[in-house]
Amino acid sequence: MSPESAHLDTALSAPERADRLLAEMTLREKAHQLVSVPPWYLVLADGSAPAVRDEWLEKAPGHISNFGVDDPATMARIVGDLQRTAIEGTRLGIPLLLHIEALNGLLAGGHMVFPTSIGLAATWSPDLVQEMADTIRQQMLRVGVRQALSPNMDIALDPRWGRVHETYGEDPYLVAALSVAYTRGLQGDDLRTGAIATAKHFVGYGLPTGGMNLSSYEGGPRRTRDLYAYPFEAAIQLAGLGSVMNSYSDVDGVPAAANPDVLTTLLRDTLGFDGFVSSDYMTLEHIHTRQRAAASPADAGRLTIAAGLDTEFPVPYGYGDALAGEVEAGRVDIAHVDRSVRRILTAKFRLGLFENPYPAERIEIAEVAVEGRGLSRELARRSVVLVKNDGVLPLAPGATKVAVIGPHADAVKLQFPTYSYPAFRDMTTFMSGGGMGNMVGIDPGMAAWNNSLFPSMPIEDFVRDRLDATSLIDEIDRHALATHVVAGSTLTTDLGEDAIADAVAAAAASDVVVLALGGASLWFNGERTEGEASDSADIALPAAQVRLAEAVAATGKPIVAVLVQGRAYTLPQVIQDAAAIVVSSYGGPFGPAAVADVLFGEVNPSGKLPYSIPRHTGQIPVYHHQRAGTGYRNPLPPDVDRHYLDMPATPLYTFGHGLSYTEFVLSDLVADAEMTTSGSVRIAATVENAGERSGDTVVQLYARVNTVGATRPAQQLAGFARVSLDAGEARRVTFTLDAAQLGYTDIAGEFVLEPSPVNVWVSFDAESRPLETVVDVTGSRRRLRSSERTFLSVSTLQKDEGSR
Repeated sequence: MSPESAHLDTALSAPERADRLLAEMTLREKAHQLVSVPPWYLVLADGSAPAVRDEWLEKAPGHISNFGVDDPATMARIVGDLQRTAIEGTRLGIPLLLHIEALNGLLAGGHMVFPTSIGLAATWSPDLVQEMADTIRQQMLRVGVRQALSPNMDIALDPRWGRVHETYGEDPYLVAALSVAYTRGLQGDDLRTGAIATAKHFVGYGLPTGGMNLSSYEGGPRRTRDLYAYPFEAAIQLAGLGSVMNSYSDVDGVPAAANPDVLTTLLRDTLGFDGFVSSDYMTLEHIHTRQRAAASPADAGRLTIAAGLDTEFPVPYGYGDALAGEVEAGRVDIAHVDRSVRRILTAKFRLGLFENPYPAERIEIAEVAVEGRGLSRELARRSVVLVKNDGVLPLAPGATKVAVIGPHADAVKLQFPTYSYPAFRDMTTFMSGGGMGNMVGIDPGMAAWNNSLFPSMPIEDFVRDRLDATSLIDEIDRHALATHVVAGSTLTTDLGEDAIADAVAAAAASDVVVLALGGASLWFNGERTEGEASDSADIALPAAQVRLAEAVAATGKPIVAVLVQGRAYTLPQVIQDAAAIVVSSYGGPFGPAAVADVLFGEVNPSGKLPYSIPRHTGQIPVYHHQRAGTGYRNPLPPDVDRHYLDMPATPLYTFGHGLSYTEFVLSDLVADAEMTTSGSVRIAATVENAGERSGDTVVQLYARVNTVGATRPAQQLAGFARVSLDAGEARRVTFTLDAAQLGYTDIAGEFVLEPSPVNVWVSFDAESRPLETVVDVTGSRRRLRSSERTFLSVSTLQKDEGSR
């Protein structure tokens, strides 16, 4: 085998093959191996060559940026054309690595859409999230796209931020459990049959200053490591996470992508990451023109390559030719470029791209379209959270006249938020048709590409036709004796007295009113309350919806408030006074069906809130794991009976809360009295369904670690188990909690585990403590490397012999 083809020897390891190929590359080829370009730089949608193809083939870019088309067969054909062009048309024939968004379904047409991430979190079902990601893995393999820019591992502590729905919520343990599950499902047991997961956004992106997207993250090294890095570290250590995406934010005053303390010292040296860092779109341009931390594109490239940013997406700005020029001028060490190129090539070899670069030759479009259909429906059902019920629910099927009133009453498209394919398609056709917007990464050259691939179709028609999506009124119609439907208002606009009068008349003619309220997430186009760059200073339910609710409530008819939302909204008194409150996420094609099934008792609700719902915007932050002595975890001084003068400081509804149509009871807590700093403890309790119908609940384990020195969280989620029980059935739930799960950064800056008493309790939410005990951690203080940590406890279920 010649030196030029030594990298093709499959007997060598992936890093060895990468070194062989790296030795054959020119500086320009190295600099462009780190960049992505849109597909239309190399191949047009019909397979013909664009005018710029030869120019870009000479540069040999390493990646293709995100794109989607309406059916998987077309996508596979285009991917095949791209790979063939790169392999046959470049000097070294290096395959391309194509990436795509896949947060809650592959961002390409003809594939199932699942509930958005915050809805997945409300299911507390890592097994189903892993199954979803495994489905996405198979779909990505089929169309030849091998890197997903997902999942989102940000911990969302500020509901003013519009991207909360893309996350798994406020708790680091729950975010870690679901992030690990997604990563395992997507990457599989062997990357040759998997796809690379990309965790975003490293680090602290979920707490932007003022709740405004892109703003700086203000957090010291202890909070950064112990809280925000936790899900990333868990996915690195437990699932071999392949890629990480930088945050746009400053971290300690330095842009994350240009911060070696973040991308090298923390991510690699401390957390043990050995994959590659993917640039969020236009990161280098942000550093130059927005954050003003670089004087030029080349300057941004010099800073980020040294810090450890391995790629630049979606098009070259400071990498590519600019980076090669910096090397030639002596301002960039070629070793930094080689380091990043080696990481990219190693990933391509691990994926098996050199042996199998092409997608499937034949795709059955109809079969692909229904993949995951049952899973999407089940996830949507599990995501519905019943937060209040005065006995009005479940409604009697076939015997109840229902008025469905509000902006979500007959809206289908609002179930599909940003980072779902319908919203992506709607945004791209809007932009290509001349609509104005500022979405990060929009390429003006995409118009011709999109116009050739996307037939004009309203998004409402698209989701009904392609995904069999339905609205809430469609689904309630299937259950109710009779229905009336009235919008009454838009999400944010009062439609006037006639619209209010119509709503009141519909309510008066019905037995019960379902107020279908909430928000919407869109990409810079249309009426919205959430989404990327759609943040809110006031998180109150919009005034137009409040006025509508008050008018309808004045009829005296029982009110069931259905809140479709991706983040917490503060609720007006009229909603708090409703007979029942149901919280639903953006559930995809089966979101409304899942809500209707819960309303009429076809499904017993089992969702649990993945975030706390505050009483007022002024309470933010109000997450349950605040440090001891902080916020509402602060003991009251003598003769003071409240934290605020005007309202309680506690959440209106706490993290982990969710009701059922049956009654669950916890009893018989038994725990080992102590464990060493190298040991573990077992904590067991009995959970019984004391009601008259079967149902699911989530048993939650919490802990308070009483070390000396640094202030610890007042409590932390330490485990959970989803349990299905028939009426009268009981099961024994046992958690195995390792001491190594309780480590933290001490006052000396070392990550340690210290002997201390630990309060542990088992409950159904973050605020109640029905069963509590103390476990003593004994032995010597223990320093913990990342590889020695335990991130997730283990739970087991056994039949309880005393159940009836």
